[in-house]
Amino acid sequence: MHDFVVVGAGPAGSRFARGAAQADHDVVAFEQGTVGKPLACSGHVSTDIWEFVPEEAHDRLFQNEIYGARFHTGGPDSQPYRFYKDEVVSNVIDRVELDRTLAELARGAGAEVRENHTVVDLTEHRDYVEVAVRGPDGVETHRARMVAGCDGPKSRVRHAVGLPEPDELLHGVLGFESEPDAEEFVDVHLTVPRFFAWRIPRGEAGVEYGLAMPPGNDVSDRFEELTDDYGVETDRRCSGLIPIGPADSVTTGRVFLIGDAAAHNKPFTGGGILYGMTAADCAVDTIDPTDPSTLSAYESAWRSELLGDIRLGHLIRRGYSAPEPIQETGMGLFEGEIGVHMDRPTTLFSADQLRAMLPQ
Repeated sequence: MHDFVVVGAGPAGSRFARGAAQADHDVVAFEQGTVGKPLACSGHVSTDIWEFVPEEAHDRLFQNEIYGARFHTGGPDSQPYRFYKDEVVSNVIDRVELDRTLAELARGAGAEVRENHTVVDLTEHRDYVEVAVRGPDGVETHRARMVAGCDGPKSRVRHAVGLPEPDELLHGVLGFESEPDAEEFVDVHLTVPRFFAWRIPRGEAGVEYGLAMPPGNDVSDRFEELTDDYGVETDRRCSGLIPIGPADSVTTGRVFLIGDAAAHNKPFTGGGILYGMTAADCAVDTIDPTDPSTLSAYESAWRSELLGDIRLGHLIRRGYSAPEPIQETGMGLFEGEIGVHMDRPTTLFSADQLRAMLPQ
């Protein structure tokens, strides 16, 4: 019997598998396709990402440095509001290579990571969880003391054990242009319903264009409008769902959720890489597979670590739907140098942000 079956080998799943294996647990992770594919997530992340990968991975992953953002209430020609730091705010990375790197770290720690294996059924018993997995050689059955559901916004694990859905699922679309662009600012457009559109320069890898909003809002048409406004044609495109708002519980007797499956995402950007891996570390630190009562400690740990920022992130997001004059007033108040960490909106109240707002 395994100590943990991990369903999904994205950043959250691989991070948990690595940590659990390092703690001498028997871990097997199943990824339904090839790790990192299909791409359905932006690679714009805070510099904290380098705390989760070895130094030698930097050159494989790194694409561009970002020092700030231009916010627009209209298209590319509208007057922007600039927010910046004198130091690097964020990096753009190769998102597929990140997943591969994290999966290899899990393997190196002793976890078994099986690609092209799809979990098709899951049954929770008093003393174990039974997992049916379809692989290249047919369906096989595994037993584990616990199961980590790291299988994305439409989590099969979450559905199988009856855990609540996220509060909301946004539909995101990404498109890529191959012309190199090493500009140091991203562009954010508050021009779509209840979220935003963006342009991210990716160095030699080109430019990423994207947007997200609630389903049913002509996402494809809105994306075409964005790229038309910039006068570009994207040579490849992908889409995915973004979960917003974690449920009151992400655990059962022997099953727990991490990452997108648990809606461990930033409500104001949709990003979930760092939040998911932070929650994975909380799970490693608190969960004993022989003691189901430790799942409550996991619930407390990840909420203590993330919930304050998630709640404030919801408030920030409301500003995306405010009337344009209110948006412009708010952005005008904070425009200029900032001291805010892009993953932690609670740093709006930090000493760094206060110093940035004071007259020089």
